[in-house]
Amino acid sequence: MVDYNNILEFYKDKRVFVTGHTGFKGTWLCRILTGAGAIVTGYSLEAPTSPSLFEMSGLTEHANMTSVIGDVRDYESMKAAFVKAEPEIVLHLAAQPLVIESYRRPAYTYETNVMGTVNLLEIVREVGGVRSLLNVTTDKVYYNDESGVGFTEDMPLDGYDPYSNSKSCSELVTHGYSNSFFKGAGVPVSTARAGNVIGGGDFADNRIVPDCVRAALEKKPILIRNPYSVRPFQHVLEPLFIYLFIAAEQYKDIEKQGAYNVGPEESDCVTTGRIADLFCEAWGEGMAWENTCVEGPHEAGYLRLDCTKLKNTFGWKPVWNIDTAIAKSVEWSKDYRDGKDIPEVMDRQIAEYVEDSMA
Repeated sequence: MVDYNNILEFYKDKRVFVTGHTGFKGTWLCRILTGAGAIVTGYSLEAPTSPSLFEMSGLTEHANMTSVIGDVRDYESMKAAFVKAEPEIVLHLAAQPLVIESYRRPAYTYETNVMGTVNLLEIVREVGGVRSLLNVTTDKVYYNDESGVGFTEDMPLDGYDPYSNSKSCSELVTHGYSNSFFKGAGVPVSTARAGNVIGGGDFADNRIVPDCVRAALEKKPILIRNPYSVRPFQHVLEPLFIYLFIAAEQYKDIEKQGAYNVGPEESDCVTTGRIADLFCEAWGEGMAWENTCVEGPHEAGYLRLDCTKLKNTFGWKPVWNIDTAIAKSVEWSKDYRDGKDIPEVMDRQIAEYVEDSMA
């Protein structure tokens, strides 16, 4: 069993460089790290949403957090921040993360997701000093024939749309740099292929739970555009803690490096319609949803990750199932609605997750 208290202790006083720190996942990650006593430098564009979880998270005033606003496509800017940070551990989350946006801006998506990764890896190669690097990609990196079979790490990488394909390219770039430069230097490098995450503080457009929250706050029906698509939904804290665990374990033992699927149990790979049902039940107040399915850009109908490798390598298992993930998302959102202290709410849920992991 993974001991998350030991993970938090490992990061105390470690210097960590996080790209994409102003995003939804990045903000939660930095809140975990600073709470553990890590010295964190974040490098990212301005927060991508308004409201912004990063702005309300308390991280802008945290003594252990340095926030650098910059673009991963800007090599010199990122290198300057990196040199100043002198990181031991690098966690690469920066990305253009939306399928629909990738159809609108394909070149920008490739520039960010591929060349942004190249820039970071080149900086790590040139500057040195890094003892563990993790690149976060997506479950959508795989060639998907819609067969319903859970993807394993040895399956072909060939994402369909510009977002998914750019993340497949990011995987290949990472493996190329690892083979060519980092293995011989003793620098462990892994990729984490994560499924869809939900949780409090995600204000992005065209995501199921944020759309549900907005509808609930406005007291309107939830509009679902693709209720039958199956996704590996999990609470945001699930992948973040395993990212930290992978980075820590390969820091201690380079043999632990590799590509890892990070997703929920098969029973928690549910349709977006089921997510909407669970949300309405958890929120109450007469919430309901409507099917607005219309023809649009291609999106995968069925995605499921086989996480056997992660389980066998590290003894990992998910902590919160989909029902709990939705309940925690609703709890956070109602606390936000009611004006509660958001840093305290985040810290409370992080502590609850760690406690539940020990059960």
